[in-house]
Amino acid sequence: MALHPSAQPALSWTIVGRGAIGLLAGARLQLAGYTVTLWLRQPEKLLLTFTDLKQHNQQLLLLPQQTDIPVRHLLVPVKANDVENAVAQLLPYLADNAQLIISHNGIIPFQPLLDKLKPEQGLWFLSTSQAAYKPTPAQVIHSGAGVSFLAKLTAASRDDDNIVAAMTAALGPLSLVADIYPVLWQKLAINVAINPLSAIENCQNGQLAAPRYQPQIEALVREVCLVATASGHPMDVASSLAKVYQVITATANNFSSMQQDVQAGRQTEIDAICGYVCQQAAQLHITVPANQQMLLQIKALTAVI
Repeated sequence: MALHPSAQPALSWTIVGRGAIGLLAGARLQLAGYTVTLWLRQPEKLLLTFTDLKQHNQQLLLLPQQTDIPVRHLLVPVKANDVENAVAQLLPYLADNAQLIISHNGIIPFQPLLDKLKPEQGLWFLSTSQAAYKPTPAQVIHSGAGVSFLAKLTAASRDDDNIVAAMTAALGPLSLVADIYPVLWQKLAINVAINPLSAIENCQNGQLAAPRYQPQIEALVREVCLVATASGHPMDVASSLAKVYQVITATANNFSSMQQDVQAGRQTEIDAICGYVCQQAAQLHITVPANQQMLLQIKALTAVI
């Protein structure tokens, strides 16, 4: 199916899936005056209850994206291991000049995605520390204030003012950065320290502040900094650890996405988190035993659920 640039306004956004961050973005976009549709496996409308940081509840109706209308603005906030498949399924429905924003934990290669896009289709990456969770499939709670970073991944990534305005409304405050990798490595250190350990211990993030977890957290973060620095993205261990503990404190009552995935028997993002550290370390001939242990423990844990 060949779709061409449509008259779809810049105030229209399509969000893939119904994960917590996607629904948080969708709710905030709609409240800011944007038209928001959902791209779901089974198209259906969603009457969403949105709870903001002030504990105010609002009900919002999110409609499914119509397949006969080309998608120009697409937010893909799915798990790292689902990104490539999600984009591949949507390709026939994208406008020739569509702008895609991907957002996930961990790090994966971007080239397979770039190879799938047309020359005028732009790809962006958004990294966020906003926190949200879904107590029910039709409710999303904004559970922790964070910040977001946005970067262009292609020369066809354009319409900067509209994209930045929309993502500020969705997941701001937001900064547009020239290189996303320093941001990704810093967030990777946070994910490596919190996600697998909270999943293994089946605990809220705040419990990781206990002294007994300090040696593991320090070892994990130290390895990330070592690999990142060797990869050309210098990271300081002390400042990285400080950021990890800031997030642990700020999200003390939250359950990490990996903890929720393990408890629900879903596939985790461990391959894009500790797995990525191990992969890069192997190429650099660096040993990362703490990350290797977390990788193996999560894989063993999910194998028996």
